Amino acid sequence: MLVNHGVPESLMKATLDKCKEFFDLTTEEKREFEGKNVLDPIRCGTSFNLSAENVHFWRDFLKVIVHPQFNFPHKPPGLSEVAWEFCKQVRDVVKALLRGISVSLGLEEDRLEKAMNLESCFQVFVSNYYPPCPQPELALGLPPHSDHGLLTVLINNQIAGLQIQHQGRWVQVQTLPNSLLVNTADQLEIFSNGRYKSVLHRAVVNTTATRISIAIGNGPSMDTLVSPAEELADPPAYKPMKFKDYSQLQQGNKLDGKSALERVKL
Repeated sequence: MLVNHGVPESLMKATLDKCKEFFDLTTEEKREFEGKNVLDPIRCGTSFNLSAENVHFWRDFLKVIVHPQFNFPHKPPGLSEVAWEFCKQVRDVVKALLRGISVSLGLEEDRLEKAMNLESCFQVFVSNYYPPCPQPELALGLPPHSDHGLLTVLINNQIAGLQIQHQGRWVQVQTLPNSLLVNTADQLEIFSNGRYKSVLHRAVVNTTATRISIAIGNGPSMDTLVSPAEELADPPAYKPMKFKDYSQLQQGNKLDGKSALERVKL
């Protein structure tokens, strides 16, 4: 959990408020943003990947690729402007964190930034809408999974629902006001040769309150071939794979723990 991060609380709140306005649009208004492919620049819908799932999840979503090229729905007014500023500031936070992570691995400060080609990094904006559920014990907002990038930065409307797995147990995350929650993701686990582990997490629902969260996924450039850093690969524990191929592998199937990461383990 990150505090004193420099992202204004007013910007975080405005982004959450505008996302709520998006989900309040009529079904007809949202239909133009549905998308078909998992890597379409703008996509909204229900659950995670309806074509690959046997069981659907208690969640609506808006998923937008915002870097290296910025895309966003033109409705509601003002959403794209606050999202652009929020995503820009999150990229600055992520670059600073990755510089610190590089040093912690015994590498040059800019090693991760150069190896992952962060000037052309892939950044995706995902807003999740979890309405009250009449039988939350029978439903999940999202199943256990890890994220496919390097670091994921999350905010929410202060309604609990995110759980992370710690020592085999599910732990409810209670975020501090005006904080950013940062999850390590699969490409960081690969680059660090397992020294950093991607976080296994899930979303649960409740009977009374609507939960809205925003997750900003930050990854390498799509063309980056990600493999363990030479200095840490003794021996390498993961096969090299282009980030674009890894993204399609993870996003194109049902969410299932760390199943994508297992496929690149040696």
